[in-house]
Formats: sequence, structure tokens, C-alpha cells
Amino acid sequence: MEKTYNDLSKKELMTKIHQLKFAAIDLNLYLDNFPDNKRALDDYNTVTAKLTSAIDIYEAKYGPQTNFGGSQSKYPWQWVDEPWPWEIGE
Repeated sequence: MEKTYNDLSKKELMTKIHQLKFAAIDLNLYLDNFPDNKRALDDYNTVTAKLTSAIDIYEAKYGPQTNFGGSQSKYPWQWVDEPWPWEIGE
């Protein structure tokens, strides 16, 4: 049985977010060249929904993923409380 995003460890969830971001960027670039490809657009929208869900769960459990208006923060300011997102697992 596949784990849900909520069941993943911090490192596993960050890895999933990186995978989904890569897929979203790849599909975005493809769609820039082939904007009428409905299947690619459907895939992009599916990946984007999964990415949003994974980020929402990560932020609820571990704090913000991005700053400068990309993510809200609980009080007190959380951006500096945890390792930077790219430092997870080091």
C-alpha cells in the first residue's frame, strides 16, 4: 500500500516535493512548445494539484517552504526555525 503524503517522513516528503516540482517544470516547458496538447495539460494540472497538496502538508508539519509571500507563517516567524529546504537529509 502506497503511503500518503501525511505518512511520509520529512525527508521523504521533501523528496516527493522535489520530484513533483521537476515534473511540473518539465511539463511547463513542454507546454510552452506544444500549448494545444491536452494530455500534457491534464498531466500538468494533476502534477500541480499533487505538488500543492504535498507543500501544504509539509508546511503544516514543518514550516514554510518559501518566503517573500509564497507561504504564510505561524507566530513567531518560522522561516529560520528549521534547516533550509535544500538542507533536509544532510
